[in-house]
Amino acid sequence: MTTTATKPDAGRARAAIAAKTLRTDRWWFPPLVTFVGLGAWVLYATVRVFMHKWYYVEDYNYLTPFYSPCITDRCVPEAAHFGTPLPALWLIPEAALSLPFLLLFRLTCYYYRKAYYRAFWLSPPACAVPDGHQKYTGETRFPLIFQNIHRYAFYAAGIIALINTWDAIIAFRSPSGFGFGLGNVILVANVVMLWAYTLSCHSCRHIAGGRLKHFSKHPVRYRFWTFVSKLNTKHMQLAWITLGTLALADFYVMALAAGWFSDLRFVG
Repeated sequence: MTTTATKPDAGRARAAIAAKTLRTDRWWFPPLVTFVGLGAWVLYATVRVFMHKWYYVEDYNYLTPFYSPCITDRCVPEAAHFGTPLPALWLIPEAALSLPFLLLFRLTCYYYRKAYYRAFWLSPPACAVPDGHQKYTGETRFPLIFQNIHRYAFYAAGIIALINTWDAIIAFRSPSGFGFGLGNVILVANVVMLWAYTLSCHSCRHIAGGRLKHFSKHPVRYRFWTFVSKLNTKHMQLAWITLGTLALADFYVMALAAGWFSDLRFVG
């Protein structure tokens, strides 16, 4: 009598599930909100950048961050703190020196990568939801390989934040001397938020404390690293807040320059 041994099942086939995802919540809502929010901001910023007007309030030295530094021949002399080396062509924005670097800093930001990967590229649109593309090669090929230059974009963003800080400081000069109005509050608040967003960057945190083997031997860098680490936990919120403060500062300066209403002055 012979017996046939039954081999154990080495691996059963996966269950055939027709549905693309078993998620029953509104997983599509967050990427939709991100798509609408980022899309609206990009549309507004693009229109404002190429309007070529209503960017400076001479009475109070208010300069919108969308036009800083102002370096084309269209710039009024008082707003051109770094000269006007570029011609006044329609396709050249007044802030041609800063806008490309700021755009690069935002595009390569770790939070914004997650935001537009999900909302615009659907790669993937949400956790446990299939990718919208057949394959994904990562950030090793063109154009996503440029994501790796985020650290260098951070350095440029820091310099531009210094320029915006200078703009906010000189805005306290009025025709009668020192002046202080609602526009100053908005410009300063925008600069503070921009610094918070810039310093909360993951690259900044790595620069502050990366590759240190003994924090005790570098107390200054350790304190700065702990400060940046606390900001880093709010990086996503700061990314959205700064979009709001940038749009608010630009709209307020535009409204004053266009004569829609007057600045609320407290001093001067």
